Amino acid sequence: MADDKFDFDKKAASWDDNPQRVRLANDIGGAIVAEKILTPAMDVLEFGCGTGLLTLQLSPLVHGVTAMDGSRGMLDVIEAKIRDQGLKNIKTQLLDPSKGGIIEGAYDAVISSMTLHHVQEIGPLLAQFHRVMIPGAYLCLADLDPEEGKFHGENPTVFHEGLDRQMVEKILTRTGFYDVRDKTAATVEKTLPGGETATFTVFLITARKK
Repeated sequence: MADDKFDFDKKAASWDDNPQRVRLANDIGGAIVAEKILTPAMDVLEFGCGTGLLTLQLSPLVHGVTAMDGSRGMLDVIEAKIRDQGLKNIKTQLLDPSKGGIIEGAYDAVISSMTLHHVQEIGPLLAQFHRVMIPGAYLCLADLDPEEGKFHGENPTVFHEGLDRQMVEKILTRTGFYDVRDKTAATVEKTLPGGETATFTVFLITARKK
């Protein structure tokens, strides 16, 4: 989500120029599709949609997607893609819970990819997800496994150097989710400053609302 110290709005126009970022979104999308939970009748919320790299993969598989982000610049990019491709089942919404925004609606699935590490307190956000999900709805969360802060380097919007799967799963269970599962969705290799190569893993946690 957007942060005053790190301007996602200004980075949005060139966001998709990073092939590693595109590949990661493709891998996460493939992992979600492999779960076989998406159906043509579903209305889906994608929280932290960014420029729509994941949104555009999943939208053909469902009835509709609400693509939500806290960055106006990111939404400008996805909205241009929607217009250019004549897509009819994606709507966008500018909202940032960290600034008091309240998620509304009723969804068959909520998806969030590579966003939780930008959220200082994930418990309240997961509770918001739970509130707008219909009974039996699916939750899909993709994010970094714990690392040493090397994935982003110096970035003031990052509150978590990865997230422990078991910690997230415990919060989900306390919030009222069940059938909580996890798997590795992607592996990312990055060349760090100084030439060192590091490997990072990205999890996909799925759960359902009772």
